[in-house]
Amino acid sequence: MRYKTIDNKLFIKNRKNFISKLKNNSIAVFNSNDIYPISADSTLPFEQHRDIFYLTGINQEESILLLYPQSKKKDYDEVLFIRETNDYVTHWEGEKLSKEKAREISGIKNIYWTNEFEKVFEFISKTCVNAYINTNEHYRQNVETQTREDRFINWLKKTYPKIKLHKSNPILQKQRSVKDETEIDLIRTACDITAKGFDRVLKFIKPNIWEFEIEAEFSHEFLKNRSKRFAYSPIIASGPNSNYLHYIDNNRKCKSGEIILMDVGAEYANYSSDMTRTVPVSGKFSKRQKQIYSAVLNVKKEATKLLRPGIILSDYHIEVGKLMTSELLRIKLLDKNDIKNQSKENPAYKKYFSHGTSHHMGLDTHDYCNLEMPIQKNMILTVEPGIYIKEEGFGIRLEDVVLIRENSQPENLMKKIPIEIEEIEDRMNLK
Repeated sequence: MRYKTIDNKLFIKNRKNFISKLKNNSIAVFNSNDIYPISADSTLPFEQHRDIFYLTGINQEESILLLYPQSKKKDYDEVLFIRETNDYVTHWEGEKLSKEKAREISGIKNIYWTNEFEKVFEFISKTCVNAYINTNEHYRQNVETQTREDRFINWLKKTYPKIKLHKSNPILQKQRSVKDETEIDLIRTACDITAKGFDRVLKFIKPNIWEFEIEAEFSHEFLKNRSKRFAYSPIIASGPNSNYLHYIDNNRKCKSGEIILMDVGAEYANYSSDMTRTVPVSGKFSKRQKQIYSAVLNVKKEATKLLRPGIILSDYHIEVGKLMTSELLRIKLLDKNDIKNQSKENPAYKKYFSHGTSHHMGLDTHDYCNLEMPIQKNMILTVEPGIYIKEEGFGIRLEDVVLIRENSQPENLMKKIPIEIEEIEDRMNLK
């Protein structure tokens, strides 16, 4: 692993908190992700399922976590199964986790090989009543591929039909949305790496470079600083491409006088960052670009002040809509007739600001959360308003990651990244 060792107290605490929410006489099982094929003998790079990582710190394929806190056999209260390794595997694939190393990372004493799982499960099935399965309940999920978790659930239903099934996800939705101090430090590190990437890019951008060249500069700095990849597919959108919310082709030449919207973030130890900045290709914003940029920045600053413990995100988004409406009226993109003709379902500001303002951040870029759960201390969210003017060929979005504090304004974890117009222009024009 590229990241520095994480204290296993985090994973021990996470398991303890999760176990405390289980029904009596229950087991819970979590599986690693598959390694997904491309074609022939090619595969996608392995990405660990975030839930098993959250509970164990294990970053290896074919791993299984089994929790049975009321097990009659103490060796089975917490069991981690890992892929058995040997000289042949090591020769072809490199070192895999030993039982000793897995024990050190996770804080779990009982380590078995993955091929022993069914035997252990058969033993504990004789006494357990409930089983918690790990289904994907994220509000934005759209998964068509059958996962390793899916195959396990099908096997469990078929082989042990009398065990009552419950879902782990509602517990994790609440638990993962409030961050431990160790997690906050990891996300802070991811944000700091993103800041280094942005600093590098500001010195690089000039007319006639390609969007993918900017992407390469970010990638260089991320890899150099122990990030294995972008936290999500990077958006490097110049000129009219800045109006497309999820543009990821990154294959257009950046032209003089245009702006570039860059929505990128580094990962660190599987934790995400998420930044958006919009900068001028030539190093100076035009008068119109400054006007729209300032409006977006005003909304962002005021929206950040609204994020306090106790607020519900749906109420927050309504208030941000009011802020955006005020700015759009000020810069005359909306008028009184637009406001008069709007409806609750289709507010006027949506013509220029079509997406949400904030989402939770953590192990996933759009992290677990319960949308009806009030914001709490140590939640981490984005703030990302934007104005998109298709008729004028450009859009502006600005985004930072903020940490919710109890009795103060949220802490901006991206405060090292310049956002004011003058600072961006000054940095871009340093010789």
